[in-house]
Amino acid sequence: MKSAAVTRENKRKILLNKIGFAALFASLSVLAFLFVVPLFWLLTCSFKQPSELFAVPVQWLPKTFDFKNYSRMFNYFPFMRYLKNTLIIVFFNIVGSTASSAVVAYGFSRLRWKGRDQVFVLVLVSMILPFQVVMVPLFLMFQKIGWIGTFLPLTLTCFFGNPFYIFLMRQFFLSLPEELNEAARIDGSGEFRTFFQIAMPLSLPVLATAAIFSFLRSWNDFIGPLIFLANDKLYTLAIGAQLIRSRLQPNWEILMPLGVVMVLPVLIIFFLMQKYFIQGIAMSGIKG
Repeated sequence: MKSAAVTRENKRKILLNKIGFAALFASLSVLAFLFVVPLFWLLTCSFKQPSELFAVPVQWLPKTFDFKNYSRMFNYFPFMRYLKNTLIIVFFNIVGSTASSAVVAYGFSRLRWKGRDQVFVLVLVSMILPFQVVMVPLFLMFQKIGWIGTFLPLTLTCFFGNPFYIFLMRQFFLSLPEELNEAARIDGSGEFRTFFQIAMPLSLPVLATAAIFSFLRSWNDFIGPLIFLANDKLYTLAIGAQLIRSRLQPNWEILMPLGVVMVLPVLIIFFLMQKYFIQGIAMSGIKG
């Protein structure tokens, strides 16, 4: 009798586990559907004729896939110039923010100096401030030194670290065993050599995470280039999209393929780097 009761209890637990798994799978499927539908709609609309975009009832697929919308996008405004400007800003953001934040984070996590924790609190406070709070002072400062109308406010400033990336990398460096640094000191290694030959090779996941965040931030940035560039020859794709949309004719048949072109690199980079991204986020919270 006891064996039969145990068997029934095990079957009940297995059944509950299956029900829980099915409910979780159904919930995730619904959420995935909600995220995929807008992307699917954007992709299909990029091939539609203008009359099909707002057809009633909704027409999910175009009658004929019109690739001319993409050629119109290249001819309607200087796409390649805006793309080049965007890639310049993205490149310097990724390199500058990632490299400088790693150096600062290593100093906050591995080096012992007076006032270290107090300075780190100031870094966290600066992370809380939204860009809109410092937007006007930054514009006035860059205007005084003659940087308005150049890439410098959006590129050179990245080499002074990013508060969020510093916090993320500091948490990762704290998770590394202290014995690695002690062994390096015993072998006569200085802090710079320890940083470049020991800490950096081990921190590839968090570096990739910071690089992805930096790419997303600079690739989608609109208000920064709008304020600081002040020159249509230096505009980015985000501003170019707004210029198209601000006309009397919205030109949806051009905005849709432009949206696909702007979303595609984000999706590709995330799918290629998601392993390092998840690993970097997970390992950055191991130790506080």
